[in-house]
Amino acid sequence: MIIFKKPGALYKVLEEKRVDQKIIGFAPTMGALHAGHLSLVKEAKQENDLVVTSIFVNPTQFNDPEDFKKYPVTIEKDILMFEKEGSHVLFLPSVQDIYPNGIRDLKHYELGFLETILEGKFRPGHFQGVCQVMHRLLEIILPDNLYLGQKDYQQCMVIKKLVELTGLDHKIKVNICPTLREGDGLAMSSRNTRLDPGDRIKATTISAALRYIKENVTQGNTKGITDEAAAMLLQKGFKTDYVEIANADTLDTVEDWDGKEKIVALAAAFLNNIRLIDNMVINP
Repeated sequence: MIIFKKPGALYKVLEEKRVDQKIIGFAPTMGALHAGHLSLVKEAKQENDLVVTSIFVNPTQFNDPEDFKKYPVTIEKDILMFEKEGSHVLFLPSVQDIYPNGIRDLKHYELGFLETILEGKFRPGHFQGVCQVMHRLLEIILPDNLYLGQKDYQQCMVIKKLVELTGLDHKIKVNICPTLREGDGLAMSSRNTRLDPGDRIKATTISAALRYIKENVTQGNTKGITDEAAAMLLQKGFKTDYVEIANADTLDTVEDWDGKEKIVALAAAFLNNIRLIDNMVINP
């Protein structure tokens, strides 16, 4: 595995690969790797000649500065994990490399409805930060295939929108890979490492609540079942931001389900000061 820290050097090498008609896959991360991240590399290796990964903890997508400071950083371990999994190239840029003109007055992206609901509502500015870093990374790497994890469901939709807005959709195919879970059902997440042992056990309630929705939702009004799922979280000490059922393609809230529409159940909640998110797609 070759490690690059400077965008120019990486771009030059990848341009040479493109001249040789090599297919490039890209899996961006913020580090603190787990098996979910590595599954993106596995998927990319099957479909591309060259697999590029990145580690960059992006300051502009944290609306809480304390959350940014506490984000787990395990860079040496991460490098070894990516190398073992077979990533060909790892990009480790600095903040200055990604934002050469600083992080003020950055480009604004017209995300519309997607920015006003769910994560967008509870984390104002978060998706602008996601777009700022992803636009820069995609310009540097220009992959043929981009690999994202379904756990960040709304973020995946935002990045798809970004690819369209920037005109990169003719070049880049966005691939959404399934959420990987621990044996007890908890969605794998870098934030899980911040849970103390007692809270780690309680954390499985978020996946249990979504599974309850998936197994019991029926045609008609959906408020009753989302309220029941939210109550499950409350009983275990969660502070809930949302538990919602939405159209799986648009994220429009589904208050009255016809039993045919493809939907997704989504939840975000704090356990002490650690915010966890999860989702489950429900096929009729």
